This record gives sequence, C-alpha cells and structure tokens, in this order.
Amino acid sequence: MSTLQTIFFNDYQRSDYTITTCQLEFIVENSSTRVDNIMEIRRQNPQAKEIRLDGEMLDLELLWVNDALYDESMYTLQEDGLIIPMDMEEARIRVITRIYPDENTALEGLYRSGGIWCTQNEPEGFRRITYFLDRPDVMTRFTTKIIASAKDCPIILSNGNLRGTATLENGKHIAVWEDPIPKPAYLFALVAGDLGSIHDTFVTMSGKEVALAIYCDKGNENKCHHAMRSLKKSMTWDEEVYGREYDLEVYNIVAVDSFNMGAMENKGLNIFNSHYVLADEHSATDGDFMGIESVIAHEYFHNWTGNRITCRNWFELTLKEGLTVFRDQCFSADMNSQLIQRLDDVRSLRERQYVEDAGPTAHPIKPASYIEINNFYTATVYEKGAEVIRMLHTLLGVEGFRRATDRYFENFDGQAVGTEEFLWAMQQESSIDLTQFKRWYCQERTPTLCISSNYDPKAQTLTLSITQKVPKNVHNQEQLPYAMPFGIGLLDSKGREYELKSDNAMILRDGVVWIDKQVNDLVFENISEAPKLSLNRNFSAPVRIECSEIDYSFLMAYDTDGFVRYEAAQQFAIVTLQSMMDGEEPSVAYVNAYGKILEDTTIERMYKAQLLELPTLSMMMQFQEVIDVQAIHQALEKLKATLASRFAKSIERQVHELYEPGNSSIDAMSMGKRALKNRLLSLWMSLGDEVCASLCKRYYDESQSMTDRLAMLDLLENYAPDLSKEAFAHFYERHDDNTLVMNKYFSLLASSRREGTLQRVIALQEDKAFDKKVPNLVRALIGSFARNPVAFHEISGNGYDFVADKIIEVDGFNPQIASGLAGAFKSYEKLCPIQKGKMGSALERIKNHPNLSNNVNEIVSKVLNY
Repeated sequence: MSTLQTIFFNDYQRSDYTITTCQLEFIVENSSTRVDNIMEIRRQNPQAKEIRLDGEMLDLELLWVNDALYDESMYTLQEDGLIIPMDMEEARIRVITRIYPDENTALEGLYRSGGIWCTQNEPEGFRRITYFLDRPDVMTRFTTKIIASAKDCPIILSNGNLRGTATLENGKHIAVWEDPIPKPAYLFALVAGDLGSIHDTFVTMSGKEVALAIYCDKGNENKCHHAMRSLKKSMTWDEEVYGREYDLEVYNIVAVDSFNMGAMENKGLNIFNSHYVLADEHSATDGDFMGIESVIAHEYFHNWTGNRITCRNWFELTLKEGLTVFRDQCFSADMNSQLIQRLDDVRSLRERQYVEDAGPTAHPIKPASYIEINNFYTATVYEKGAEVIRMLHTLLGVEGFRRATDRYFENFDGQAVGTEEFLWAMQQESSIDLTQFKRWYCQERTPTLCISSNYDPKAQTLTLSITQKVPKNVHNQEQLPYAMPFGIGLLDSKGREYELKSDNAMILRDGVVWIDKQVNDLVFENISEAPKLSLNRNFSAPVRIECSEIDYSFLMAYDTDGFVRYEAAQQFAIVTLQSMMDGEEPSVAYVNAYGKILEDTTIERMYKAQLLELPTLSMMMQFQEVIDVQAIHQALEKLKATLASRFAKSIERQVHELYEPGNSSIDAMSMGKRALKNRLLSLWMSLGDEVCASLCKRYYDESQSMTDRLAMLDLLENYAPDLSKEAFAHFYERHDDNTLVMNKYFSLLASSRREGTLQRVIALQEDKAFDKKVPNLVRALIGSFARNPVAFHEISGNGYDFVADKIIEVDGFNPQIASGLAGAFKSYEKLCPIQKGKMGSALERIKNHPNLSNNVNEIVSKVLNY
C-alpha cells in the first residue's frame, strides 16, 4: 500500500516551464499505440535548471532535445515522470513512447472500449499517453495526426478543426486535426473506430456554419436525435442568455459504453458515457430524456466556462463545474419547467451533498487539500458550487449577473484562473462587499438558520430573528457566519403576501433580504395581523431551517412559492414519520393536508406528483443520530398504507383517469400524467391489494413507455414478487442485448427491499449481460445495492462484506469506480454499535489490503478516522 501524500492549495506554484505548442502523431494498432510528441518549451522561472514531465505506464523509446538524441545518462526516468536538465529559455523536446490501450482497465488516458479507441484525460490521464506538463495551468496549442487502419478505424477524430486526410498504400489512413485555441492537456481527446453517426449544422449568431456530428456504435444512430436537438438548443440558449458563440468549425460528440464519468467536455470533441446520448421511446425513461438534455448542455457550456477559461489548479475545480452546473440547471429550467427543475436540483443536493457535508469526507467547494483529485468530483464541488453561483445571481439580478459574466469572459479568455478572478468580476457589479460571501468557498458543512418571530399588534410590526448556527469543520475547528440572500414571505390568514418594508433589513428585491450577521433581527412594518412564515423561498440559500412556528398545513394549501409549498409537505411528512417511529399514529393533520392536495384538480400534475412524494428512506436517515433503517422503513410503509386506505377511491379513480398506455411522448403534460399515476400506484400497492397488483402487471404488459414499465417492475418486485418473475423474464428477453436497458434491469433488482436481495445480486454477477469491467454495469448492480439502505444495512452485516469484497476487486483494475463504491460506508459513525462493528471490520479489511489505491485508501481512511 502506497504512502498517502497530501497536496495542499497553499503549496501551489506556477509551472517553471510552459509548452506553447504540441505536435502529436498517433500510430494506432491492435497491439499497441506509438505516440510521437514534439513540444515547444518556454521557461517561465529564470531560476529553473531542469524540467520534469509527468508520465505514467509509458514505454519510453526515444528522446531528443533540440534535435540532439539523448541516451539514458542524459535524463532521469522515474515511475511517474521524466526529468531533463534544461538551462535555457526555449527548447524543443521530442519524445516517442509506446502505450497499450487494451491493457488500460482504469479507463484513464487512451483505452479501448469494445472496438473503439478513446481517451479520458481529466484530471490527470494525459500523462498515460505521453510525457507532458500535465497540469491545467499549462495552455498549449495542439496539432494531432492520427494514423490507423482504414478498415478497423474509418473514423479518426481529435480536437479542433480537420485540416487534412490521406489514404496510405498499406491499408491505413491519416487525419490531421488542428486546435487553434490553447488548452490544458486534460482537454485533449482522440477517438478511432468503426462508428455510426448522424450529422447536422448550426448557424451561429454571427452567421458562421458549424458542422455537428454525433458518433455511436453502428445500429444506434436513431437513438442520437434527441441528443442532437438538445445540442442545438444549448447553442442557441448560450448565445441568447450569455452572448457566447461557438468558436470552431466542427462540434463532435462520441458515445462510448465504458466511461468512468458522465461526459467530458474535450474541446470540439466531447466524449460521453452512452447513457447520456442514446435514447428512444423503447429504451429511455422520461428522466433519461431530461438527463441527456441537461448533460449535453453542460458539456457544451463548458466551451466557455471550463475550456476558454479553465481552472488554474484542481483546487479550483468548482470554478468551472459549479458555474457550469448552474448554467445547465437554468437551461433545463428554461426548456421545461422552472419550478420542477428547481425541486429536482434541491432534491439532488439534499440527497447527496447534504449527506456528504455532514460526514467524514466533508470539504469546502474549494478544498484546501487532497490526496487523490479524482475523489473531489463531488456533489459539493458541483451541486453546492452551483448553489453558491445561484446566490450571486440572486444578489446581482439577471442583468447584473450578465454584465459580471461578460466582464469575466472579456478579462480572462484564454487563461487558467481561480475563483478569485471570478469573484472579482462579480464584485464589479455588486454594491455589497463580497469578502464575507467568500466564506462559502472555504468553509464546509451545511449551516442552519434558527428562526423565531415576535408580532407587535399595536405597532403592526413583525420582528424576525434569524440566528446562524455554523457547524465546526471536519477538523473540529470553529467556522464563521456566512453572508447570503434569503427569501422570505409573510402571509396573512388568507394566504396573501405582505409587501416587505423595513428600516433595518437590507432588501435586495421583493421577498429577498441579505443576511450577514450571526444574529439578524429584522423588523418588518405594516403587518396587520400575525403572519404565517414562508422561509427560504425558491431555496434561496443552501441551508437548513429550524423554526417551530411554521404552519405546514397552511403552507401546503396556500403558499404561492412552489418550493416552500413542497418543502412544507416534506417537512410535515418528516415530522409525522419521526413521531410514528416514537410509537404514535400518523398525524391526522398531515393526512388531511395530504388529502387536500390529492383532491386539488387545479395543481399541474407533475408538480402534484412532487407534492405527494414522501421523504425517501435515505433522506430520513439524515435526521437520526443513530441510524435505524428498519424503523424508518416500517414507518414509511405504514404511512403509505394509511394514506392509501384513507383515500382509496380517489387514488383508484385518478389512476384510471391518468393511464394512457399508448402515450410515450415526453411533453410536459404526458410526463406529468405518468409521474402522478405512478406516485399514486406506489401508495395503492402498499396495501397489498391483489387488484392493484394485477393492474400493475397489466400496465407493464400494455404500456409503450419505458418510464411506466420500469415503475411497474419496481412495484411488482417489492409488493407482488410472484407476478414480478414473469414480468422481469419478459423484460430480460426483450432487452438482454441492450446494455443501457440492462443497467436499469440490474439496478431495479439490486434496489429491491425484499429479503434475499444480496443473494440475488451475487447470482446476477454471473449473468451474461453483466461485465465488471463496464463502469455503468458495476454502478447499476453493485452501486445500486450499496445505495439500498434496507439490503446494505441488513443486520447480519453480509451487505458490508459483499461491498467490501467488490471494492477490493474493482480497485485492482479501476480505482476511480472502486472509490465511488466506497462512499457507501460514509454512514459508519451513525450506526448502532453492532452494525458499526461489522462495518468497521469490513473497512479495516479494505484498508489493510495490499496495493490499495490512493483513491480508495483516502475515502476509507477518512471514514475510519472521523
């Protein structure tokens, strides 16, 4: 096991040398790939006497400096780099290496996925291709020549614009790609293979025509059209909202099955996990279609927020990711529903990032240190980072934020910068000093706002007291109060909003105040009666709220802020479930409030489905000091059955009204009908009703929508297993040759709450459709099981041992995927003594395994040492 080495932000120094241009030649063959790399070097530190190039798992064949061939005595070759004496201002280095893509199971650098050669270089994969200054602050102009078999690789792609092709007499062909825009090595990309494709064009706002193409495995071309439409919508939106025009002649996307991440924004040649490209009505759910639109947009938006302006070092990752997530969230909201998108964003943040922020791997959006940078592609850096950007957007307003981003692009285009440069641009448009706001970048954990009110009927004023409770960081150190925008609504007894007027509160605009003190006493005037409190409207800040005065029933019925109405329903359900776990019966007030929403025909169906959603088991685990999965599970099932029994006739009637078996459209109305119907069926099935079970089986048989078929399979698996066997057998027979659909199959079975799930998952590893070398399949089967609280936390501890075995096994060939699986153990500190002992044994076994990767070692060590 290697010694863990911590890398600190404060130790960052500019590179002694930079690489201005790089000419690459790849000779792609079945056994290996030869890489010829010619670099123009310029010294940046006059005191530097040697250059150290990063490199891993490379066979060095030849090295020249300024046309002089070097022998082994003239350089130092290390396991992770190459040191060359160099006391000169400029030099040309040529290095020839050989690499073995077929043996690259870590899927970093150049590897082979099926018959396709492709790359993944973020964050540090390029050093597995050739020796280079593999760091994001070295911006280089690349020219790439690819030589490959015309038969095996008729398609050969790289970054930038195509500058020439030729056919050779030996059955090979050549393509030369030139990227005129400097970029760091992590944005380099290459693809070679026999691929199908679809093509289109886009005309930019200045009239330039851009050639668009999406490449995929042959036979999947018809599944690329939704992705192409999404790309064109993204390009239009970025021009209209941010004034950002695309800058190359071509924009290519390639879909591959074996990919560690979701997608990669390589300049002009995006490489995608096929899950985020391929979709049709027979294989994709409503969520899949929405996800593709979002991720296609995200990678395109990186062209300006990530590529043209990139991060100076990996500590600054949120500079590009937080900003780009915010941009793709806004795009999705504009393309679909503002409210539903906001609820989805908040739900994702709370399910993933809040848990991360409360646990052993908590870190700021701009970490101060790391051991393995791959472990910091996290919900904190991405989703919380996006919320920090959203707060700036709220502070500046739409027009002010646009002016600030224009200033950012104008001043820093073509550079590698940090969050300070971005915040400088924001400060130029803000009348409020952002010094205190910057704490969002360097502090961790989720702050809580403790809120109380005092109404003075004589003065007709309301004093709202907001106290910030800021947790200590992971090192048990005190942290300071934040500055934030905070959405407030004060409602009269009929649900009408009071206009916020105050002499001591800083009101940014209607309904939004600025909070920057430990204790904030805000006095609002002209309040004719004691108001109902509507807090953190539109989820204006990523905080928790503690307030005993919130009238959940009232807000569920009357609040005009869609988020707060949803939040009231969620919090009322949480309080009800907590009381049930203490032995009480379900709250009559909650059941009645739930019924009013159920019967309200004026609520848009997709939103209604969200309002009727009960908290997930994993969400409820966040509120327990000692996790008791079975208690939560039993309470949830009892509450479902109570609601289903009370409103049985209404539920049955609405289910029949909403069912449209032949409709697989992804328009808002159709998706809303499916979402609401499936929400109601999940309640009805909790009664163990044979009529409902038969109905679910019939709906599975009849429906043309993958969303419906998967929902019915899930309900049958958990409530009517005798009926589910036939349905799953049919599903398997129909889709066993489609990896994307089989991901769903494995995930459903691994997420089952029935007894025996672990045994079924173990058996599924032998299924012909499962391949442990394909990340999507590992995430679908092993990852889904690890995220299944009922099965994973089963009292025997066998779930812990199984996942530990899989982490050790996968770590041997793909550490990045293995460390992702290790995240399942982050609940260790909150388990009861018996389960904690069993999980601790599994963690120790992982930690003590020889040759454990830094990726897994870092996660496991933090969990054990917390």
